[in-house]
Amino acid sequence: MNIKAIYISTGHDFVGRHGQERLEHGIQKVDTVECVAGSGLVGDRYFNHKQDYKGQVTFFDWAVYERIRDNFDCPELNPAAFRRNVLTAGIDLNTLIDQRFTLQGVDFIGTEECRPCYWMDQAVKPGVFEALKGFGGLRARILSNGTLSVNSEDTPM
Repeated sequence: MNIKAIYISTGHDFVGRHGQERLEHGIQKVDTVECVAGSGLVGDRYFNHKQDYKGQVTFFDWAVYERIRDNFDCPELNPAAFRRNVLTAGIDLNTLIDQRFTLQGVDFIGTEECRPCYWMDQAVKPGVFEALKGFGGLRARILSNGTLSVNSEDTPM
């Protein structure tokens, strides 16, 4: 599995904002991120969010980003718009639900699809919410400490 990009954000833009405007906490692109078992990604809004939280890290498929960018004719679309942490290539993330896996020496367990929300129609373009159903990414728990880095090839699972 290849890591194409890593993002962290200090705050929530959409969570708890139903009927209100989105917030603008921004999102930071980083080359590396520290993973802490049971806690999340250092510097991210979900770090130490809740005990045993199922979304300590979120993964998103680079191919899905490209499909949305192309199908919705938005060539300038920044992958940060999806507000997922780790953009990957080379594996169907849905196959990792309820599975343990290792990426760059860090152990994870996939917990569920990171379901898209209706905010995607505002953050990207109308219709993206529906197009992402079943392809919203993967939520996971971090099982061991370590560091993830962009553009590193990992051995097959």
